[in-house]
Amino acid sequence: MLNIFRRGDASAHSPHAMSAVDRSEAIARVEPTMTRAHASVGLSAAGVTFDGLNDPRLLDYIREGQSGGGMWGRSCSLRNMAVLRCVTLISEAIGTLPLNLIGSDDRKQVQRDHPAHRLLKYKPNDWQTPYEFKSLLQLHTLLDGQGFARVIWSRDRPVRLVPMPRGSTKPRQTDTWEMKYDFTSASGESITLGARDVFHLRDLSLDGVNGLSRVTLASEVLELASAAQRAASRTFRTGVMAGGALKFKEGLSEQTYARMREQLDAFGGPESAGRWLIAEEGAEPVKFANTASDAQQVENRNHQIEEVARMYGVPRPLLMMDDTSWGSGIEQLAIFFVQYALSHWFTAWEQAAARVLLPEEALDEMQFKFNEGALLRGTLNDQANFFAKALGAGGHAPWMSQNEVRDLSNLPKSRDAQADLLRNPMTQKRKGRGDESTQPA
Repeated sequence: MLNIFRRGDASAHSPHAMSAVDRSEAIARVEPTMTRAHASVGLSAAGVTFDGLNDPRLLDYIREGQSGGGMWGRSCSLRNMAVLRCVTLISEAIGTLPLNLIGSDDRKQVQRDHPAHRLLKYKPNDWQTPYEFKSLLQLHTLLDGQGFARVIWSRDRPVRLVPMPRGSTKPRQTDTWEMKYDFTSASGESITLGARDVFHLRDLSLDGVNGLSRVTLASEVLELASAAQRAASRTFRTGVMAGGALKFKEGLSEQTYARMREQLDAFGGPESAGRWLIAEEGAEPVKFANTASDAQQVENRNHQIEEVARMYGVPRPLLMMDDTSWGSGIEQLAIFFVQYALSHWFTAWEQAAARVLLPEEALDEMQFKFNEGALLRGTLNDQANFFAKALGAGGHAPWMSQNEVRDLSNLPKSRDAQADLLRNPMTQKRKGRGDESTQPA
């Protein structure tokens, strides 16, 4: 039975290649009370959907005795606050930054009229903004290892980018090294798409075809974090949270007990902080101290947050840990995040977009490029110093024109004819009416 699912041929993964007896055995091994379902019939309970015998979670369970790599495990990972924080940080950063199609020549002109540029910069489809589209595809990739979007063409022009639901698309490579994508719609209809019709964003990969899910790779880490969360929840829900007790050498009468109970209730709440109680009948206060196991529980939960941070390459302070990073450390933290958590995603997006949206002959003429400088902008004082040097102040050779600086500051373009020139204000005077050029020899 297990060998059927371990074979690499296509028939091994088809539910029709199994006999009725094998199907019954597979269901019995997964869950004795599970009812038999046709491959095209979906069952759902408590927000979890079972798609039949071709459900990838069933194969994971039969092979390894777990379904952590299935859709249920990836969805539940968002309940881990560290995972949620990491994936939203990265996906929202990718969605926020503009992705431009620029020329590869010296002018680096933005190709505003190109349909591929307009899709990723202004309108990928009729119901999503570029921010929403890029954030969603990046989120799918961070959770599943890969994200897919259908490319709709009209006369060799890309006109729509449609996100494909998670778990609906399976990439494969043919014997002739061509990429094919088997897509199953919500209604159960299956079609095969070519590489030109699918925008495919991959994470880590061992075969160059399928991306690896970081959630699946770190399933034990996330399961441990979930167990620690449940343990803490049970402690607060059913554990005794009293701060201490009153100890008496002898038993209390009902009247004394009722009076002490009323006194404790009266002195409860923040408005009674610092007030003194009246100890009767030789009462001795005993304060409950935190145990070593309580401290260990907090340490374990912090360690799980660190593991998730390592999984996605996000610095601890960005996960709202108790690290202190102020002043100049904030700027270095932003640089670290861009360089080690985002830069490789910039490259992945740029090259994936060029692979599917640009023809072969245009790859040397234009390229997609993120403007990551928007994430590294400092204070107004830092920007002023940078732009001053960029314009040539302090004897520096200028590398930006006035209009380029104005564009980065979201200001309108100057109509001054010299605003597009590289001028050094220290060595070059402005040309006025009747003035001669004073450019140095």
